[in-house]
Amino acid sequence: MVLNIERIDDAYKLKANNESGDVTFMDGSQKIGGSESAFRPMQMLLASLAGCSAIDVISILKKQRQRIDDFQMKMTGDRVDGVPAPFKAINVHFILKGKIKEAKLEKAIELAETKYCSVYFSLHPDIDIRYTYDLESVE
Repeated sequence: MVLNIERIDDAYKLKANNESGDVTFMDGSQKIGGSESAFRPMQMLLASLAGCSAIDVISILKKQRQRIDDFQMKMTGDRVDGVPAPFKAINVHFILKGKIKEAKLEKAIELAETKYCSVYFSLHPDIDIRYTYDLESVE
């Protein structure tokens, strides 16, 4: 895996490209002189955990022939005060609607957390990461 990072202003705005040519941006907070015109790096980390977990859960539910009508997530992260300020706790919250059996959703989330999500396994073990969900099951 290769990413190329390029500074694109005179402050902290960065452009990241991957091998496929996809582009995303990052910026610093106004507190440090950034313009907050893109995700900050720690937000990208939460988004990466969400994306990895989402792909795993959706894939597992599809294999279980569960019908997902709506899929959303809400990520929250609590950070240590000071510098550096790593995450001390993260909550990965799934919000689903569809013809989904709750036991199958619980198993899919468990598998994402314990077996498949590479981002989860790349984070420091001292971070308390919790997976929760809301399910509106329809027939």
